[in-house]
Amino acid sequence: MLDFMDFSYSEEQLLFRDSLRRFLEKEVAPLCDPAEDCGRFPQKLFPRFGEMGYLGIAYPEEVGGMGLGYQTFCLYAEELGQVNAGVAGSLLAHSSIGTVPVFLLGNDEQKERFLKPGIRGEKVGSFALTEPGAGSDAAGITTSAVLKGDRYVINGTKTFITNGPFCDYALVAATTDKAKGLKGIVILVVEKGTPGFSVSEPYKKMGNKSQECGELCFEDCEVPVENRLGPEEGGFYTIMEALNSGRMVVAARSVGLAEVAYRAAKEYAKDRKQFGRPLSKFQLIQSKLALMATEIAASRALVQRAAWIRDTGGDPALPAAMAKLKATETAMMVTSEAVQILGGYGYMQEYPVERYFRDAKVLTIIEGTSEIQQLIIARRLLEK
Repeated sequence: MLDFMDFSYSEEQLLFRDSLRRFLEKEVAPLCDPAEDCGRFPQKLFPRFGEMGYLGIAYPEEVGGMGLGYQTFCLYAEELGQVNAGVAGSLLAHSSIGTVPVFLLGNDEQKERFLKPGIRGEKVGSFALTEPGAGSDAAGITTSAVLKGDRYVINGTKTFITNGPFCDYALVAATTDKAKGLKGIVILVVEKGTPGFSVSEPYKKMGNKSQECGELCFEDCEVPVENRLGPEEGGFYTIMEALNSGRMVVAARSVGLAEVAYRAAKEYAKDRKQFGRPLSKFQLIQSKLALMATEIAASRALVQRAAWIRDTGGDPALPAAMAKLKATETAMMVTSEAVQILGGYGYMQEYPVERYFRDAKVLTIIEGTSEIQQLIIARRLLEK
């Protein structure tokens, strides 16, 4: 039974949201359309967001964060999702899976080199897990890391890596010994410019065009043992923990996208007249809007619940999977219905709902597909 509680935002969180909205409207929104047109992320945003403290919302103050927890982080992610999905995707990937493993496993020296500069926006991280033959099957990665003396030699290819084309460092999941299975997976920090490490041009995608994703290649790429995060065994479980955080953030970002699509459809329905009256007066349109709003509210509650469990020291795996499944499927449904309500205009680039619809689809795929979330949920429920 789900133990729903009051997840109302505090006065401090609401003040944070208001300040964030003003910042996004003034400094981020004007950059989004040009970024979508050229398919490039406006990289000057990283140091600016770092200066504002937004890249370290959930991290404790001792590493340079704001110490505000995941509920505030998810509030931030939802607001970002309303401005632009691609820009949100790059920023949030860095602040979650691009830095979380360093926080969880990194020693003091590694946190000084990677985490703290990442929180300040001076370095951008990427999380290199997915491979051409291993997406949802994270345990099936084939990228190898062979220890030779005091260095690991990495060979393999990673694909669909957010921020990969311009990252300052990549957190690379590799296997040291396939016979060890999950225990043989290690996380290595590979810095830009390391011999044998190359990146592709950004992929051309259906949506989220300003979120640069690419391929990372490693050919006899040598990194020192000092760049290993944590012990040689146990990296896979840190990856799973990082993905829990990433799933909450993707869910929150999805709520934001659904919210802005719903508002666009509602305003259009109130203004657009057919047969002598506004569309909003027709019961079929009212039914669509009611369902859209209800699904958004349910998704937001699941996100807040997952964040609250994470903040209070509980296991976020199940609630994060539920939130990710519900919120991303809701974003897909709401954006589709928004296009339908606008009719022919919804298909035109003159209106933003066509972009919302394109942007929504990938959310049901990244950080574990909807099908994988269902498997995680079922497995957890049946364990009890």
